[in-house]
Amino acid sequence: MNVNKAILVGRLTRDPEIRNTPSGQSVATLSLATNRFWKDKNGQRQDKTEFHNVVLWGRLAEIAGQYLTKGQEAFIEGRLETRKYTAKDGTERRVTEIIAENMQLGARAQGSSANGSFSSSRPAAAPASKNNEPEAEEEIPTINLDEEQDEIRIEDVPF
Repeated sequence: MNVNKAILVGRLTRDPEIRNTPSGQSVATLSLATNRFWKDKNGQRQDKTEFHNVVLWGRLAEIAGQYLTKGQEAFIEGRLETRKYTAKDGTERRVTEIIAENMQLGARAQGSSANGSFSSSRPAAAPASKNNEPEAEEEIPTINLDEEQDEIRIEDVPF
């Protein structure tokens, strides 16, 4: 069995960049920072930040461009993909990116909340009903990394 799955929860390091392909499909790129905390042999708290390049396509890219901003929390689920390209100086380079398949919005950097959960396979919103009645707003859970201050201990894991 083969599995290629990446799950990230972190903060955007910049606003998403939105472009369109020549065929008109939307594509967004963003960078997500994730932090890891641990205690070393001396009991000192250590941390390391990793930066991840994320690519979103179609409706997911449009949603990211509309709702995501620098510093905001986000949950990204997708697959790893490596591609080669030729740099301006003529050297061949490789870059590994996460191709997003699902996304969940988190709290904004300024503390205001943002709600939303989106999937690349999810259809666009249906038009309003024939009676012109507004549809009920869907309650969508969000994540909040600010609540996660303590280190996770193995004895806290329920399985």
